[in-house]
Amino acid sequence: MRLFGLILSLVVLFALPFLLFGELFTVTPGGNEAVERLESYGHWSWAMGVGLIVGDLVLPIPATAVMAAMGIMYGPVGGGLLAGGASFLAGAIAFVATRRFGRGLALKLAGEDELARSERFFARAGGYAVALSRGLPVLPEVTACLAGLSRMRRRIFYPALALGSFATGFAYAGLGYAGRESPTVSLLLGAVIPVALWPLVKRMVRDKPADASDDSVMSED
Repeated sequence: MRLFGLILSLVVLFALPFLLFGELFTVTPGGNEAVERLESYGHWSWAMGVGLIVGDLVLPIPATAVMAAMGIMYGPVGGGLLAGGASFLAGAIAFVATRRFGRGLALKLAGEDELARSERFFARAGGYAVALSRGLPVLPEVTACLAGLSRMRRRIFYPALALGSFATGFAYAGLGYAGRESPTVSLLLGAVIPVALWPLVKRMVRDKPADASDDSVMSED
């Protein structure tokens, strides 16, 4: 129950800005309003788009609408690379920050036994959880933070994060470019593709020699 409380606390933490300030950042699912906002920054539109997606960590920004706008502005490939890269950066920041600075608080909230359970989960199925979560609302930030708190192996976390982030980025950018206002299809593609491909990526990662500093789930950065 204490672990559930920790997870619930993270969900509330990331969902609260949407409840309080979401109307200030409202844009259409297809990304048209997002395009207008990004175009106002001229040559720096791409940087602002990346910043908005990364800012979704702490602000009620509709990252998927921004991803669709990236596809409209820069095409399915360029927009997908920008959107996926920004999503990857956001997840990496959450992971590194909580891995370095959040464990003490997590121990107080969840307790050592419950945190050990979380560590075992991320050691066993963390790749699937991280890859799948990138295409879902709220869960990307929560899962990346839990992975950091649980000291998930970096050589597993980062490939899973990249797979989920770029699958989601290309899905939304592609549908934005095609002019389809279909967030449900984008969400399904962003969630199903990483789960389908993760076994192959996992095998490739495991075939590589392990980093000595990453042999243990409890290893430090």
